[in-house]
Amino acid sequence: MVEHDAGQLNPVTAELITAARPLGAVSAVVVGGHAEELAPQLAQYGAVQVVNATAADYDARLITPEVDALHALGQANPAPIIIAADRTGNEIAGRLGARLASGVLANVSAIAADRSATLSIFGGSTEVTAQAHGNCPIYTVQPGAIEPSEAPAQAQIAPMPLPAATERDVQVVGFTAAEKSARPELGTAKTVVAGGRGVGDDFAGVVEPLADALSAAVGATRDVVDEGWYDPALQIGQTGVTVSPDLYIGLGISGAIQHTSGMQTSGTIVVVNQDQDEPFFQIADLGVVTDLHEFVPALIEELKKRA
Repeated sequence: MVEHDAGQLNPVTAELITAARPLGAVSAVVVGGHAEELAPQLAQYGAVQVVNATAADYDARLITPEVDALHALGQANPAPIIIAADRTGNEIAGRLGARLASGVLANVSAIAADRSATLSIFGGSTEVTAQAHGNCPIYTVQPGAIEPSEAPAQAQIAPMPLPAATERDVQVVGFTAAEKSARPELGTAKTVVAGGRGVGDDFAGVVEPLADALSAAVGATRDVVDEGWYDPALQIGQTGVTVSPDLYIGLGISGAIQHTSGMQTSGTIVVVNQDQDEPFFQIADLGVVTDLHEFVPALIEELKKRA
């Protein structure tokens, strides 16, 4: 399923198409319009068909148009279904699994031609290969887990009118857009700076300046969110966002499994903490044992000199 924001393609879509190519010809499903303007970009990564799923009342509905579109396609032409592993995508996958009587593998990091997938279990401590049964096995793929690659194709656009809402649909009666940050999206960012309890409530003075110096996204641990120190939408971990950036910097984070399960597939992991016995150092590529409130400002100054 294509992830986009009013016609702006989300980078995770290229990853989804790349992951789907070993399974056969790829159909990219665009729900809610903008299929024609997105088709050239989707074809560049290997989509041979772009399904334009539209509904007149799309803006007044939640989740069900996407579920209806993928359900109808799965019934008409059974095939694997691949969705981004975010809150919305995992909910769509669960509903589809029930409707299509097919298995669901969530938060996978790779999909093979035999329909098996690689994923982590037990809070990220063990990596396994699993298979989902049914005519339409469903996968949600961790953003950042797959390196996108181009495979240019000729994409045909296929119109798909969706049914109108029923009494089961949630109706949107009011909408206030979230304020857009100038920083990268957390789930797809190539660099992430995250803060834990050791930062305290000083994210604006420590974490955010370092993130801005690196053009990075900002994340937080669950205990920080529970204390009300930072936005819950930016929580990383089992009950938050899963990230897999090229560079992950953790400031004042102990390394509880709740958090590490959501970021341990990152490329290079840097840990800054004054307690060298914290478990986070066990998965770090580089550990800095120091007072982060002294270290981070010095690091920012050095980055400015090299800019």
